[in-house]
Amino acid sequence: MAAFRKCYSKLLVIVVLIITILTSCQKDDQDSAYSYFVSKEESATYTKTYINSLIDAASGSIPEISTLKTLIKSDVVIYRVVYKTTVDGKEINASGLVCIPTTPGEYPVLSFQNGTNTVNAWAPSEFAMSYSYQMIEIVASMGYIVVIADYPGFGESSQIPHPYLIKESTVQSLIDMHFAVKEMIAGEVEGIILKDEYYLIGYSQGGWATLALHKAMELEYSNDFNLVGSACGAGPYNIYLLFESMSDLTTYPMPVYLGYILNSYIAYNQFTNPVTDIFNEPYASRVTTLYNGTLSSDQINSQLTTSIPGLINPEFLSGFSTLSKYSTVREALNNNSISAWHSYRPLLLIHGEKDSSVNPVTTDRLYTAMIEAGTSSEICKKIIIPGADHGDGIAPFVIQSIQFLMNLGGMN
Repeated sequence: MAAFRKCYSKLLVIVVLIITILTSCQKDDQDSAYSYFVSKEESATYTKTYINSLIDAASGSIPEISTLKTLIKSDVVIYRVVYKTTVDGKEINASGLVCIPTTPGEYPVLSFQNGTNTVNAWAPSEFAMSYSYQMIEIVASMGYIVVIADYPGFGESSQIPHPYLIKESTVQSLIDMHFAVKEMIAGEVEGIILKDEYYLIGYSQGGWATLALHKAMELEYSNDFNLVGSACGAGPYNIYLLFESMSDLTTYPMPVYLGYILNSYIAYNQFTNPVTDIFNEPYASRVTTLYNGTLSSDQINSQLTTSIPGLINPEFLSGFSTLSKYSTVREALNNNSISAWHSYRPLLLIHGEKDSSVNPVTTDRLYTAMIEAGTSSEICKKIIIPGADHGDGIAPFVIQSIQFLMNLGGMN
């Protein structure tokens, strides 16, 4: 009996060792299988009936949207996806949504970059059933793989500050999500093939992010992604120009945007000036406490002021563009702006004529610079929506952008 126990114990040790080794190898194999993709979790499924009901509800205020019903082909499954990216030189896990038709087939990619958000609970992967996100998610039913990134600082990476209007981190996170989606579709989703065609769309911060992503895909990642075309709405493409224009204003309706830029640039060491060089007290001390992922834009606006002389240091207003004291601020704003280039990929720029939040001069200047850089007027097009403020421009932007992408062949 003792001999049996001794033999049994040895056998048990060997079995445990084998299981441990096999488990370790399987984990290593799993970890090494993907460079970007980490995990996926189903968030929702939309039937064609439900999608049609969403369109019916939206058509009450936007009648033109009812025409989309003829394009509905499939149910849609929505996944919350976690992936690896790099922010400020550090690897993090970020997140977003990937929306896939349930009907097997080969589908191109529509990448949507959302506008300014200050609440983590309202990030795409945290609030997939938000009506505004649903109206983008359902496009998957029309024959797309729809990708909606949270941006760093939200969702899986809510523990870090959001790099608001910081170009390098934003572009890297978007590019890496698209690499992750390639891996996910190839290795984790049966019956679906990713077609190498990319269509980009975004408004406000999303318009800026879309233009930055368009430029990167065209000039730096053309071997990885076949960019077909993009539609950008009301983006702060030239951040320096926006700040410069503040000197001519007495009021600004969205101080949340200015504070967001300041908070982000401080968090990521984009300039060396103290906050008091730019904002007056009590706002200078207050601004870095407001962007913690719990306060809405309206709540943050209420903690600031719409008075430009009240909010911004008078020396900054008068000497921002000339004083050496503000050289690192100018450098940061210029570095995170998007300069024109000679583009060969179709690009639509849309802006409301009366936009008081993001001055339409940014779109006018960008369009002119793109043409001067050699881009054909047949490739880069500009639409200024008469009389439209920032919010008023969203619905016309969506409708005209979808039509633009349809004309490029994006809608099957």
